[in-house]
Amino acid sequence: MATEAAFPRHLILAGALLSGVLLALAVHVIGQRFHLDLGGLWRPDDPQTLVPAGAALAWWLIATVGFCSGYFVAGLMHRAAAGHMPRRLRQFLIVTGMVLLAAAGQAASAPSAVPTATGVLAGLTALCLGAVMAFCGAHFALRKS
Repeated sequence: MATEAAFPRHLILAGALLSGVLLALAVHVIGQRFHLDLGGLWRPDDPQTLVPAGAALAWWLIATVGFCSGYFVAGLMHRAAAGHMPRRLRQFLIVTGMVLLAAAGQAASAPSAVPTATGVLAGLTALCLGAVMAFCGAHFALRKS
């Protein structure tokens, strides 16, 4: 009887964290093209509004993508080590991730209407939010398995 191979827990957490951060940053960059930027938190257009709706939607979108990608990547890495992941699914996921990252790169190359300091602060916030949520998603996926 063959024993199932398993990746070390730290390797799975690192892979899930990296993919979660990359996908959260990609969603942040693509969201800026649709005026869903976290920079709206620091420059509200209307003084009566505390948090603009676009900034709140961007916050939740980045957090959701970070958590879900961390959760799914940790589960996929756990299954891939045991050989339970079909080859077609693996190829589909690679192509989908590459297309998303290419779209983010294309969106990031365009000139930005966001001031530099606000853009840097929003990018760092998206990076930290994506990292924390990806770690939480990976942690829950590993506890479940």
